Amino acid sequence: MLGIVENHSLPRTAAFFDLDKTVIAKSSTLTFSKSFYQGGLINRRAVLRTAYAQFVFLAGGADHDQMERMREYLSALCRGWNVQQVREIVAETLHELIDPIIYDEAASLIEAHHTAGRDVVIVSTSGAEVVEPIGELLGADRVVATRMVVEDGAFTGEVEYYAYGPTKAEAIKELAESEGYDLSRCYAYSDSVTDIPMLETVGHPHAVNPDRALRREAVARDWPVLSFNRPVRLKQRVPALSMPSRPALVAAAAVGAAAATAGLVWLAGRRREPGARIAQV
Repeated sequence: MLGIVENHSLPRTAAFFDLDKTVIAKSSTLTFSKSFYQGGLINRRAVLRTAYAQFVFLAGGADHDQMERMREYLSALCRGWNVQQVREIVAETLHELIDPIIYDEAASLIEAHHTAGRDVVIVSTSGAEVVEPIGELLGADRVVATRMVVEDGAFTGEVEYYAYGPTKAEAIKELAESEGYDLSRCYAYSDSVTDIPMLETVGHPHAVNPDRALRREAVARDWPVLSFNRPVRLKQRVPALSMPSRPALVAAAAVGAAAATAGLVWLAGRRREPGARIAQV
């Protein structure tokens, strides 16, 4: 698949992965809606609304206007949520909810890129409180995710940094400058037409389970189109991937809150994990 080992005399390279419907089979934050309900953060009506949003997302993705409406709704919904409680809920249910919906094909790609000497970076519109633990579960080297403003330990409902559309491309360029990546030799993977700026940034773009608009663009630009359809628990396929082998380097470069859900959880400040560096883009 990606058997050529990186030549370390050349500039460094990376593989950038969108998360929802690219690495995992669902929307990451929408998946936590039941857990947030059980934790008292949302009511039954919000659970039903997020279930519908998940259905729309899985049926064909969301266009720009739908994403903006969802961002506004979720920003208001998470106002007043205790950040530490959100972190604890995600940590307690991460393996139960996320592990079973990771695409086997994506896990294999991540492993292949690491074997080839490339960094793996998750770039997601979902909130940092959700994306960072998933990135660690996958063994990613860095994470770019949306952040919300936090005051007195709670979300204010305001967006600090929104990882969406062109902002993803800007974050990748800033990471490339700070980390020495040669973008012409880097890879990127996404399912959504809104990520065309991100895909255009690298020399090896790939459309994964693309929506109709992205599929048209991929065909027109002769980009590879990949189909991922085998969710599998990491422990069942590659035990080494269930525990990250590299330090988790978190790059909080994207702004705001978009394709997340009643589970939208974002981070304004970052807590250093043991043995990990935090990279700010």
